[in-house]
Amino acid sequence: MAGASLLALLDDITTVLDDVAVLSKVAAKKSAGVLGDDLAVNAEQVSGVQAARELPVVWAVAKGSIINKAILVPAALLISYFAPWLVTPLMVAGGLFLCFEGFEKLAHRWLHSRNDSETEHAALSAAAADPSVDLVAFEREKIKGAIRTDFILSAEIIVITLGTVAEAPLGTRIGVLVAIALLMTIGVYGLVAGIVKLDDAGAHLARRNGASAGARLVRSIGRGLLASAPKLMATLGVVGTVAMFLVGGGILTHALPFLPHAAGLLAVALDALVGILAGAVVLAVVLAVKRLR
Repeated sequence: MAGASLLALLDDITTVLDDVAVLSKVAAKKSAGVLGDDLAVNAEQVSGVQAARELPVVWAVAKGSIINKAILVPAALLISYFAPWLVTPLMVAGGLFLCFEGFEKLAHRWLHSRNDSETEHAALSAAAADPSVDLVAFEREKIKGAIRTDFILSAEIIVITLGTVAEAPLGTRIGVLVAIALLMTIGVYGLVAGIVKLDDAGAHLARRNGASAGARLVRSIGRGLLASAPKLMATLGVVGTVAMFLVGGGILTHALPFLPHAAGLLAVALDALVGILAGAVVLAVVLAVKRLR
């Protein structure tokens, strides 16, 4: 009997782990939009920090992100256990926020010229290079701002994940939420660390001495990395914005029964359209409220 009970327990554990793996993949796909934005935003947050301090700043933000998720995961589990009816409204709120954030980015690009962004970036770099600036306070403010942004983005990821596993058993919910929280933190901040040091790696390779074919190849790779670093940041921003509309719109079309549904490529186009329209409406409401206040 004891042997049979142990085998049954192992079978149950295997089933739960299998469910966790499957649902984690689904949740990761649904939170792809937030992940792309998370990468772009966090890489941008550490811009202006001295090169030698970039990795310590990323590590400090990563630790703050772990604390954020340590708060959000238990809160999500409590909601799913005691107030499961809140999951759908929270999903809709998360979807609307994604759409709003994406449309706000588009509006910012329309309303602000490229010179404004370049001027802001130059001022930030000058502040980091100015010996009269308190770099400790400068870094501390950077880290606080990045952790606040991470809390919002992490909340979106957890809410999207919670909606994916809302009907699953409690053990599976715990496993998926913890797995997604850890994977997103390690993935995002590992990639952010790589992105912010990409230009340094390129500069190091570009300075390689020697006249051999190998040395010339290394220098070419270094110059390529230097040229690709800003383009990678720009691409991440675009991909993150598009994914926001797709994921946010997809959440709304699935959570709100009165919205139209489709299949295949038409579903993708519909999700994007719903996401753009929802983002425009939310931004208009936010701007109207600001004017009234």
